[in-house]
Amino acid sequence: MSSTDEDLMIATGKGDLLAFEQIVLRYQHKAWRIAYRFLGDSAEAEDVAQEAFIKIFEAAPRYSPTAAFQTYFHRVVVSLCIDRSRKKHPISPDSIADIADNALPVIDRIVNEEQNREIREALYKLPQRQRAAVILRYFEDLSCREISSAMGATEKSVERLLSRARTSLEFLLSHLMKK
Repeated sequence: MSSTDEDLMIATGKGDLLAFEQIVLRYQHKAWRIAYRFLGDSAEAEDVAQEAFIKIFEAAPRYSPTAAFQTYFHRVVVSLCIDRSRKKHPISPDSIADIADNALPVIDRIVNEEQNREIREALYKLPQRQRAAVILRYFEDLSCREISSAMGATEKSVERLLSRARTSLEFLLSHLMKK
């Protein structure tokens, strides 16, 4: 029978390295994916994911399951992404490599890659907190309640962040709607 994330964190806090290994295995791809979508750089995303797990490991002895582990996990990763992006110059969306879907015909792949590039460009133009809310809502499928916990904000402020982000994205991507 599989242990819950919370049980694994408690065990990690008591020194069980195999429990921590299970947490890493469950969440390493998600940590990288969130960081990549936020930062747009594969190496930076890897660094953030590793740093997140170091922070989580170091905090394990003090961990108290007052909320779902996923909420705690998202808060750590998003905070690190925001901190990292404040310290760096904005990245160029042109430097982000697309992963092509080889099942699509070449012309469809080219169109999809161009649209994906434009969407990423628009996403990177959003303020950091709006970008974080969009990534957690639309890419990670979190509810407003989960996002508010992860970002340390009220649900109402998350709703406002998402609303402003949608308005900005609609404006920035309006030319795609006309095609």
